[in-house]
Amino acid sequence: MTTYVSLILISIGIGALVGAAGIGGFFMAPALVLLTGLTLHQGMATALFTFIFTGLVGAFYFHRQGTIDWNTAVPVCLGAAMTGFGGAWTGSLLSAAMLSLVLGIVILAAGIYALAARGGQYVLRLPYGARGRWLALFGIGALTGFLSGLTGIGGPALSVPLMALFGFSILMSIGIGQVLQIVGALSGSIANLHLGHIDYSLAFFITAFEILGVLLGAYVTHRVDEIAVRRFVGVLCLLAGSVFIGRAL
Repeated sequence: MTTYVSLILISIGIGALVGAAGIGGFFMAPALVLLTGLTLHQGMATALFTFIFTGLVGAFYFHRQGTIDWNTAVPVCLGAAMTGFGGAWTGSLLSAAMLSLVLGIVILAAGIYALAARGGQYVLRLPYGARGRWLALFGIGALTGFLSGLTGIGGPALSVPLMALFGFSILMSIGIGQVLQIVGALSGSIANLHLGHIDYSLAFFITAFEILGVLLGAYVTHRVDEIAVRRFVGVLCLLAGSVFIGRAL
């Protein structure tokens, strides 16, 4: 009974983080391993599968609020769709320690930037011209899709801070992250389906509560100042980056 109550509370909390900031899904896989006895690969695969549904709900909510730029979202999602399967397949064969270290450093740096920068500032600049911009956004999606499939964390954990580095608004970055989450999780789950790592009964149980959390988080983040959201994302990035670095060491 205690395990189920813990799973419910954790699922709502993680869903709220995903809905409010696009970041937080990285908590789910280790929580499943600790609470249910799943192996790490099973925990990652099961967590990734749930992100298909939380992403659908989050994307619908952000779309209704008008905070998704679909011209930007499409190339990012196409890139993720091309690489999620490869990431999940690679993750089943290799240790992700070094990639976790690199991922942690990138997210940590993005968190520091998110806390220090003002809205509209950027560290990286998208190429001029429609073609160059499209290819750069496709590259962001491809990188996040691969790492999403590899680690089971969900694409927004990297896409949100990356898009912030390029000067996109936090709300737009989170909204596109919701869409990207669907694509990356679906692509990676196709590989995990073949590998048999997904615990479906557990996945559908926690998904119901994750969705509740997503709706709560998305509601709140659209009703507070964007500077506060940026700071919240920055703190989460610092936490996420530290977790990934700690996992790699």
